[in-house]
Amino acid sequence: MFDNLSDKLDKALHVLKGHGQITEINVAETAKEVRRALLDADVNFKIAKEFTNRVKEKALGQNVLTTLQPGQLMVKIVKDELTQLMGGDAEGINLSGNPSVILMSGLQGSGKTTFSGKLANYLKQKKSKNPLLVACDVYRPAAIDQLHIVGDQIGVEVFSDKENSDPVALAKAGMAYARNNGFNVVIIDTAGRLAVDDQMMTEIANIRNAVNPQETLFVVDSMTGQDAVNTAKAFNDVLNFDGVVLTKLDGDTRGGAAISIKSVVNKPIKFIGTGEKMDAIDVFHPARMADRILGMGDVISLVERAQEQFDEEEARKIQKKIAKNKFGFDDFLNQIQQIKKMGSMKDLMGMIPGAGKALKGMDIDDDAFKHVEAIIHSMTPDERSNPSSLDANRKKRIAKGSGRTIQEVNQLLKQFNQMSKMMKMMQGGGGKKMMQMMQNMK
Repeated sequence: MFDNLSDKLDKALHVLKGHGQITEINVAETAKEVRRALLDADVNFKIAKEFTNRVKEKALGQNVLTTLQPGQLMVKIVKDELTQLMGGDAEGINLSGNPSVILMSGLQGSGKTTFSGKLANYLKQKKSKNPLLVACDVYRPAAIDQLHIVGDQIGVEVFSDKENSDPVALAKAGMAYARNNGFNVVIIDTAGRLAVDDQMMTEIANIRNAVNPQETLFVVDSMTGQDAVNTAKAFNDVLNFDGVVLTKLDGDTRGGAAISIKSVVNKPIKFIGTGEKMDAIDVFHPARMADRILGMGDVISLVERAQEQFDEEEARKIQKKIAKNKFGFDDFLNQIQQIKKMGSMKDLMGMIPGAGKALKGMDIDDDAFKHVEAIIHSMTPDERSNPSSLDANRKKRIAKGSGRTIQEVNQLLKQFNQMSKMMKMMQGGGGKKMMQMMQNMK
């Protein structure tokens, strides 16, 4: 996420390394490099210029604190300005209606239909809502089928009528169906536009006027850079939408849209899409994103994801097994499944401070655990419960059954034993202290 921008900002801020005091000369040099990095990320020239001018104003004349180096002070100034540029505070979603109505808008290919499903899944799983998806794209039959497929994946009902070619009438019918069947959130997926044309913009404005949504969200492909910002402005002029959704942030995103869009349309980024899976959705936190852009990671989001998958009852069982030295491969496999539910490995690594830079250029496969899982699944139930029973013949059979080498089986056993020892050491309160420290970071 924003790897190229992060690298260039890192190089720009290193200009101050070794200086004992921030001066006008070295600030100007750093600001010039920061502006160049922003422009390369497809940030609007005017916004980039105003941003670096504010950074210069705050930096000039400041004395370095006794415990702070000039480069560190400059990073803080840049981080604070980035946070403000992207919106300052995280914005929630308005669910005050009964049912609450969310109208989705955006260009074709922006990921709008998929994100409608992700949002429905988010509201169902994390907000305990009962959402209904309404298919109002009458121009592309595949869009209706796609929404039904998405709905089936997440267990959310989809309202559609292929015989009805009036999107306004469809939206009204979907609202009536929701009221009559106890749905408390309605997400209306409208037709994607190939371009901003008057006829299509009038149509979505008519849908908005007919259903009076609590939230109108504009979905934009973050990989389109400055074009995304220009399109957002055109939509906002007609719809006066409530917030922005940035999709495909897991791809080769330059960052220009995320940084510029709030300043141009004065509407907050509310959600981001971080992958293809239905749970790859995050509330947008400007301060956390600024941290990630500057290579500081996002530990708070990482802890939150871990806590979502953390099962207290299961943790107590694991603790008892560790204390009795009965922690086996079935338990290990269960821990792997919980990690996989937290999101893509690349995204998780990006949340760890410094990990993104250390792993630059490495291809982090989401199936990183598949070889481990294959080896464990080739073990008998007794072998998984009693790893110490694995002799040479058993290892040979497991290697053959999993399609891996004996060396890989031995490597897994070594890692498992090391992890078991570490977990045993943490039983004396170390684990609780670690969890308390993580909680305090929130």
